[in-house]
Amino acid sequence: MMSEEPKSNYKLPLIIALAICVGLLVGNKLAIPTLSTQSNSTDVQKLNDILNLLDDRYVDKINKDAIYEETISEMLHKLDPHSNYMSAKEMKAVNEGIDGKFGGIGVRFLILRDTICVSHVIEGSPSDFAGVKAGDKIIEINGKSLGKKKIETEDVMSKLKGEPGTEVQIKVLRGNSKKTITITRDLIPIRSVSCAYMIDRNTGYILIDQFSVPTAEEFHQEAKRQKSLGMTKLVLDLRNNPGGVLTSATDIADEFLPGGMTILKTKGRRTGEQIYKSKDGDLLEKTEVVVLINSNSASASEILAGALQDNDRAVIVGRRSFGKGLVQEDRALRDGSNLRITIARYYTPSGRCIQRPYSGDYEDYIKDEERFLNGELYQADKQKLPDSLKFKTRKGRIVYGGGGIYPDVFVPLDSTGGSFYLTELQFSGAFNAFAFDYVKDKRNKWNSAEQFAKSFVVDDAILKSFCAFSSKNFKVSYVDGEFKKSKKLISKLLKAEIARQIWTEEGFYRVINPEDNEFREAIKCLERK
Repeated sequence: MMSEEPKSNYKLPLIIALAICVGLLVGNKLAIPTLSTQSNSTDVQKLNDILNLLDDRYVDKINKDAIYEETISEMLHKLDPHSNYMSAKEMKAVNEGIDGKFGGIGVRFLILRDTICVSHVIEGSPSDFAGVKAGDKIIEINGKSLGKKKIETEDVMSKLKGEPGTEVQIKVLRGNSKKTITITRDLIPIRSVSCAYMIDRNTGYILIDQFSVPTAEEFHQEAKRQKSLGMTKLVLDLRNNPGGVLTSATDIADEFLPGGMTILKTKGRRTGEQIYKSKDGDLLEKTEVVVLINSNSASASEILAGALQDNDRAVIVGRRSFGKGLVQEDRALRDGSNLRITIARYYTPSGRCIQRPYSGDYEDYIKDEERFLNGELYQADKQKLPDSLKFKTRKGRIVYGGGGIYPDVFVPLDSTGGSFYLTELQFSGAFNAFAFDYVKDKRNKWNSAEQFAKSFVVDDAILKSFCAFSSKNFKVSYVDGEFKKSKKLISKLLKAEIARQIWTEEGFYRVINPEDNEFREAIKCLERK
C-alpha cells in the first residue's frame, strides 16, 4: 500500500520488534487447533516433484523452502488479498503485536555513527530499574564489543530481547565514563495508545496506533483519566492505524454507545451471522467525538469508525479509509508457521460491506494507486459511486459502502512544502539522529512538552547546522532551492523530532497537531457542536 502521508516519519524502534504487519491481515485472534502439514494429495506431491527437479537441474542454486512458501502465499492471494501464510519467524513478531508485550529490557534506541544510542528508557522497565539512562551509548552486549563492525537494528534487538527472567549484560558510555550494567529481562508492554493529552480544558486527544489485545483497556484508562480532568470532547486519531484485533475495536466502540446498539455484523459460509451489540453503562456515552481517518486506516480502525458513523455518534474527518472488510482466523501448522484464512465479511451497522474490490492482483491491491491517480485525495467528489452503495445511518444520513469508510468532512491531502530534498532527509534518518545529538545536554531544559511546543523555535542557525549534519553523516546533499521550498516543513519536523526525543509521542504530536489540517478541522467540528 502506498503511504498517503507518514504520520511520524521515523518512529524510533523499541527494542521490541515493532515491525508488525498485524493490521491489514488480522481480523480476529482465535484459539484454533493445529493443522497437520502432512498430506497424501497427488497435487502436493506434484509440487514437491517440481521443486526437487528445480533443485537438481536449475541453472542457478535455488532456495526450495522460500519458493514453497511463496507459492503458498500466491495461492492464497488468488482467493482474496487478506488470506495469508506466515512463517514461524514472522508469526513470533506478529504475536508480539497482537498480545501487546514481549520479553526485553525496555529501551528505545537508534544507530548513529555505528553506535547504539539509547533515546528513551521505558519507565518502570528492567532498564529503568538497572540504571540505564536516555543518552547512554551501548558499546558492548554480553562482553562483545560493537564498535568495530556494521551494526544492524535486527541484530541488536535479537541480542537484547529474550525470555523474562533471563539476564543480559551491557556496557554503556555515559559522557566520558563507561559503566557495565546487568539487566534482568521482563515482559515489556507495547502500548498501542501511543499518545494522549488534553488539548484544552475540555478537549482530549487520543491516538491509537494499532489494535492489540490490551488496546481497549489502555483506551479505557486514558479516557477515564481525561474525563477526570474535565474532558467532554474528544479527538480520536485512527490515521495510519492498520487495524488488528477485532474485539478491541468493538469494545472501544461500546464505550461511546448506549446499550443495545449494533456495533458490527459478520457473515460467513461456515461461521453464520454474528452480531456485536453495545452494553449499558459506557464511559463516553455523552462525550462529543470526532474521528480522524485516512487511506492507511484499515480493518479494526474501519470497524470502529464505521460503528460510530452509522450510529450517528461521531463525525468522521479526513479521507477515505483503506477498505478491508474481511475477517480472518489463524490456523497453526505443525512447524510453527501459520495459515490465516478469511472466514467472514464484516458489515457496519447500516449494512455496509466496506471491502475494496479485488481483481486477483495482490500488488495492485496493496499499492492502491487508483486513489492517487483519480484525484480523490485532493477533491471529495472525484469518486463517483452508484446508488446501490448508498446506505442510511440511524438518523437517515447517507453513507456509502464498497471501498472503505467515507468521511463526513473531507480534508484534502496537504502536499505543500514537499521536495526531493525533504524526502531524502526523511528517509535518511537524519531528523532522528540530529535530534538525539541536539538534546544530549538539554533533556531537563523544559518543564513539559506543552511548554516546549509553545516556546521553542527552530531558528536559521539550527537549520544550517542540521543541513550540514545531514550532508556529513547521511550524504544528503544540500539543494538551496528545494530547501527554501521545504524550509517551513523541515523546521516543523525537526522541532517535532526534538520534542519526541524527550517526551516520546506526546512531544511529537503536540508540535505537529496544531498545524495539521485534519486535526484543525476536527477542532472546528467540535466547536460547532
